[in-house]
Amino acid sequence: MNRFSQPGSVPLAAVLSFLLSAGCTTHHYRKSADKEAYSAVAQKTPLVKNMDEHFTIEQTNQLSLDGLPVAANVEEFLGPDGEVERGAHVFSLETALDIAVKHSRSYQSRKEDLYEQALGLTLDRHQFAPLFSADGNANYKVTTLQPVDVEPDPNNPTNLIPVFRLVEEESVSGAGRVSVSKLLSVGTRLTAAFTTDFFRFLTGDPRTMTSSQLGATLVQPLWRGAGYRVTMENLTQSERNLLYALRDFTLFRKRFSVDVATAYYQVLGSRDAVRNGYTKLQSARQNAVRTRSLAEEGRATQADLGRLEQQQLSAESEWINAIRNYKQALDNFKIQLGLSTDAGIVLDDTDLRQLKILHPEISVDDSIKAALATRLDYQTAREQYEDAGRKIGVAADALKAQVDLIASAGIDSEQENAARFAAPDFNRYHWNAGLELNLPLDRKAERNAYRRSLITQEQSRRTFELRADEIKLQVRDGWRALDQAKRNFEISEIGVKLAERRVEEQNLLADLGRAKAQDQVDAQNDLVNSRNQRTQALVAHTIARLQFWNNLGILYIKDNGQWEEITNAKLD
Repeated sequence: MNRFSQPGSVPLAAVLSFLLSAGCTTHHYRKSADKEAYSAVAQKTPLVKNMDEHFTIEQTNQLSLDGLPVAANVEEFLGPDGEVERGAHVFSLETALDIAVKHSRSYQSRKEDLYEQALGLTLDRHQFAPLFSADGNANYKVTTLQPVDVEPDPNNPTNLIPVFRLVEEESVSGAGRVSVSKLLSVGTRLTAAFTTDFFRFLTGDPRTMTSSQLGATLVQPLWRGAGYRVTMENLTQSERNLLYALRDFTLFRKRFSVDVATAYYQVLGSRDAVRNGYTKLQSARQNAVRTRSLAEEGRATQADLGRLEQQQLSAESEWINAIRNYKQALDNFKIQLGLSTDAGIVLDDTDLRQLKILHPEISVDDSIKAALATRLDYQTAREQYEDAGRKIGVAADALKAQVDLIASAGIDSEQENAARFAAPDFNRYHWNAGLELNLPLDRKAERNAYRRSLITQEQSRRTFELRADEIKLQVRDGWRALDQAKRNFEISEIGVKLAERRVEEQNLLADLGRAKAQDQVDAQNDLVNSRNQRTQALVAHTIARLQFWNNLGILYIKDNGQWEEITNAKLD
């Protein structure tokens, strides 16, 4: 008969099989982590205004541009490079923001950072949950013994002779333990455990011995480490850190939308610069052709013709450079959205044409008041200052003497010399209680930690005050930038009208043969520059307005990355 099929070994094999099969699948662990992390984020989402209510790090939507309008015409001002836009998908700002939120690499990384912060909180919370554990071991042992037998002497049967032999002794043993531990909010640690031991000799006189024990232990700090405030500090800080992470992510969402809008309008501005450059080139060609005809008739000098031909070459070079800048800006924008640079897209010029000046009606002082009341980073700086003050008390507690109450009790079984399980016997109990003392004779590390906590509080206070000054500076600077952008647009509007009149005047003089080449060149250059400046000023005002609302903390971002336009920022 197989030794391991003997009575007593079967239960051990069953226990081992159970322990080995107790692990869960990786899919289960992933789902469990997601459930707890998303739950932690959802619990704190109502505490952070404009936090994404449908937060997830899963990228289930495959990028598809189907359904978007397609460019059918090729713009002449793009020259031969315009042919690549035939059949390209047309992106509006809203489409670009929606794709960026779903597919941007930097946006995904920030979401994963927030998820990891929530995942860390789940572990800190787990420390106060019942913690179960189970372990066991099994051993097969072979040893050699030298037993002594007594045999009669063949020559003298009445004489007994000791005989020494080496024999193998085989045994199998096992042990198992199941325990549960619970940490209470006041620092109490409760532990309960059930242990069982199994031993069987397989040779000689086969016999089995089993025993078990049911016990519990209580550890209660009475001085150092006692109380709710000290015990819960790590969890409290972890809870607050997740709240800070949600605020940081919300601030990132706002900056991200502003950055995407900025890049979007800059690409359109670069495209408009190509259009203006092509218009300048066409005008330079016409001026050169007209002046060449006049020179052939003797009504214009060769010097004027040469100057205009030189302007034509310069205009063509500027146009080529503008096309290159536009294509580079478009490729960078694709990467910013999370698209491949091979993706065929073109931005919708309608968004640029529909831009208009929407200037806020709010004073600088009211803007600062609004920012200090609503800025999430200012709230975080204030609460981090509170955290630093709370940690001073925790560090001071570590300087105290360690006095713990320790109590334990258990129920033992009788050691059975049989194959059956030995259950704990309630008549066989034991218990003890006492104090454990650790005097504060060496607290150098704790002393240093306490002193550092005082310094950290002072640093947090200065950071909080600095954050207030930085916010005031950002608001003032944003308000000035917005006002400057408005005035620049108004100036550029006047400049475009003046430049258009000058070009018309020079064209009339050229038709009469009375125009000067230098005046024609200057007028055309000024017109193109004025148009570019007007576009840049309009874009700059739009971006400055968004940044201003963001500095005030009142820029509201939707799930698709689009913002809600603010029409009235007056404070009551």
